[in-house]
Amino acid sequence: MASRDLSQFPNQTKKVPLFPLLSLVCFISIFAVLSSIRKTSVPSQPHQSLEFRKSEGSDPAGSCDYSDGRWIYDPNASSRYDNTCKRIFKGWNCISSNKSNGRDLIKWRWKPQHCELPPFDPARFLQMYRDTSIGFIGDSLNRNMFVSLFCSLKSVSSEVKKWRPVGADRGFTFLQYNVTLAYHRTNLLARYGSWSANADGGVLESLGYKEGYRVDVDIPIGTWAESLSFHDVVIFNTGHWWWAPAKFDPVKSPLLFFEQGQPVVPPVLPDVGLDLVMKHMVMFVEKRLKPGAIKFFRTQSPRHFEGGDWNEGGSCNRLKPLLPEQVEELFSLKNNGTNVEARLVNQHLYKALEGSGFHILDVTHLSEFRADAHPSAAGGKKHDDCMHWCLPGIADTWNDLFIAQLNNVKFGTK
Repeated sequence: MASRDLSQFPNQTKKVPLFPLLSLVCFISIFAVLSSIRKTSVPSQPHQSLEFRKSEGSDPAGSCDYSDGRWIYDPNASSRYDNTCKRIFKGWNCISSNKSNGRDLIKWRWKPQHCELPPFDPARFLQMYRDTSIGFIGDSLNRNMFVSLFCSLKSVSSEVKKWRPVGADRGFTFLQYNVTLAYHRTNLLARYGSWSANADGGVLESLGYKEGYRVDVDIPIGTWAESLSFHDVVIFNTGHWWWAPAKFDPVKSPLLFFEQGQPVVPPVLPDVGLDLVMKHMVMFVEKRLKPGAIKFFRTQSPRHFEGGDWNEGGSCNRLKPLLPEQVEELFSLKNNGTNVEARLVNQHLYKALEGSGFHILDVTHLSEFRADAHPSAAGGKKHDDCMHWCLPGIADTWNDLFIAQLNNVKFGTK
């Protein structure tokens, strides 16, 4: 994707330089710490490098920041499921497509800095969550996570019925436990569709707009709007489609936002539109959600295009997780690079979710290291897929984190 104009974000306050002697002492101390790092792990940068602030409620017990940690290689690690799970989308099945490191992806384990994140037990999960419906609501990255969870549960319970509840794109019920998983596809959360200028004219027409996409910021799209009365647990995401010039060309087919049926004038850029949509969707969910249901919002899944964006010959050929300095090179907002989307979107998400009843599922930073875990050229597309994730793969760790936080919210345990 093209570089973003981040001039609307205020510069961070500059720090006053330290005295020379103190600087030398600090430098020596930092060098000693870095020299002691084990070579068998990929350490995390200090968590403030995320460049956005967590809102309250992301960890109900307040005892562990799961997003701060490092990836550790375990040659004996194994996955809960394998490439034979039929629900894995062909483009994400990196083992079957013979990606060179496809079988090695599962051998990297995320280790939080101050606690453990053990793989969840699918059999125990099904027992604990009998008569529960879980809805994944979002774009194809939420489908990545949905398929990962399905394959994990399918590995221990084969009595499954296809069922698409309440507008879902796809869904399944594990009959022995009456546990339902459903995926509701939505790109922007809000309703949108093509817009063309009216021959009789109007406000947008008078401003020179001829075509684009109408986004009703206060109306959820029908794929998930009615599901809130059904699901006991929901996991939302949005973000990738908001910065998609290949789809929503800012000149030829811009996003045009409407509120209460009227165009927002003057027209606003997508980042402001995202804020408007998030404000209305958060209110809609909290008003309509089934009583007692638990709601999560997943942070942005990072992309790893290098050498250009997806339509500019960008690729992701790495076979091991990134080092901390490589993560910052790709994702720092200061660099305003191809992959700045992840942290930029998160700024908007955290602002909109602050003070709400959503629990934040923070997968961004731990995923930023995993440039090795995308389908890349093995995805079967005309370009490298450096956005979605191989399965088995990192989405399994997302579900480990999701289940740990869900258990914490529901039972006060991890």
